[in-house]
Amino acid sequence: MKMKKQYAALLFAFAICIASCKKEFLVQPPPNAVPVASAIKTENDMADAVNGMYNAMYNSTLFGTDIPVLGDLLADNVYISSDNINRYLNENNYSVSPNTQEPFDIYSQGYYAILQANRIIATPLPSSDNVSQLKGEAYISRALVYLELVNFFGAPYTVDATALGVPLVTAPVNPGTALTAKPARATVSQIYTLIISDLDSAYAMMPVAGTTLHPVNSEYLSKYAAKAIESRVYLYKGDYAGAAAAASLVVNSGAYSLVAPGGLVSYWANPGPTSGSETVFELALTAANNNFFNGLDGFYDQNGYGDGLVTPDLYNLYSSTDQRQALILTSSPVRGDVFVCNKYTNYSNPGDKDDIKIIRYAEVLLTLAESDARTGDTPDALIYLNMIAKNRDPSFAGYSSTGAQLLTDILTERRKELAFEGLRYFDLTRLNQPIVRPQVGPADSAPSIALIPVGDTRRILPIPQAEIDANPNIKQNPGY
Repeated sequence: MKMKKQYAALLFAFAICIASCKKEFLVQPPPNAVPVASAIKTENDMADAVNGMYNAMYNSTLFGTDIPVLGDLLADNVYISSDNINRYLNENNYSVSPNTQEPFDIYSQGYYAILQANRIIATPLPSSDNVSQLKGEAYISRALVYLELVNFFGAPYTVDATALGVPLVTAPVNPGTALTAKPARATVSQIYTLIISDLDSAYAMMPVAGTTLHPVNSEYLSKYAAKAIESRVYLYKGDYAGAAAAASLVVNSGAYSLVAPGGLVSYWANPGPTSGSETVFELALTAANNNFFNGLDGFYDQNGYGDGLVTPDLYNLYSSTDQRQALILTSSPVRGDVFVCNKYTNYSNPGDKDDIKIIRYAEVLLTLAESDARTGDTPDALIYLNMIAKNRDPSFAGYSSTGAQLLTDILTERRKELAFEGLRYFDLTRLNQPIVRPQVGPADSAPSIALIPVGDTRRILPIPQAEIDANPNIKQNPGY
């Protein structure tokens, strides 16, 4: 299995290298079902193209595995077992280079998804509710992918908005088209401007109730998903008034709710869509269409390769009556007394697989709590914080903190609630906090680097060497 995967990776890298000799690295093949914008001639064609875009997004090299894994592994929630298959070891040890596979995969697959979104956005079909819905989904997808790319490969907005981010590509480029310019990296600020513009465009055009082709369903992006994601964007930007405004629109819509107390384990065990309850948007995986061994479930499930283990530091944050503690197992049939993520339980389910949760209502509430706290509205901040804390732990009396302690409590709840969903790393980087990686017992593989201080260049991933080689206008990040 290892040799097959390594061979496939070599073939893929070789193909990219050959292609880069002839055209810019960001010009990639079109989606499998709908090759170019000219092939989108009907609303049904556009719906097929959107589904192809989602397929690109749930690939294991993007949201399917790499992004959520690195969002916890580069932080303090997850580490790689000593019994492993040699994946993510560079990230586990903070020894990433411009030739490391995972940054290359995220970068290349990210632009593949962006180019699919660009083709949908640029297609000149007559205006209709279906077209507005589908183009809105493409705008949100483009924004979502750019947010991941700029956060992995650029400085946090809150640290240096003028730093180099990633190239902006907003027009479709079809195979065979002569590329007249090789785009340099835009600034972090410029990328965020596009992201917010895309999300605002989607919110303005999308019908509240969806359409006949894509009804309101957590497996399709929706009008309020645009605002939920925008609340994350503004939070990462440090614009807390903007984050509160976007999150409030989602909350006041009444479209979402938390599961009933005691229902969280069942929620995560359900492999299907959970529209209106907890999930704002998830990428659909099925028994036939999933990432198989390379999926997020395979990374954690001990029936898969199960290399990803949970730090005791995280487990110990939960009280014994907190139902989120039940989402972490305390032993493995393969690795003994270790902590194991139990959010993705359908690896061995022959009928369906775990959808990839991209944004949940709980995150929106926590964003609103943090934004209110940072803008001086302590009473409302406590209301939204306790909505989460008391729902997850019915025996908990609730928080009553203020000031700096309130912010600490909110960030702790974010860590507890959003663990294994790929967000912890960005909480630490946006707040410019040191990354303190817990050292695990001798039976397991502890991260060799315990502290990544503020200012360490390794907190930003390197631009892949293949992109540097293909585009002389691309500058590498410091330290690489």
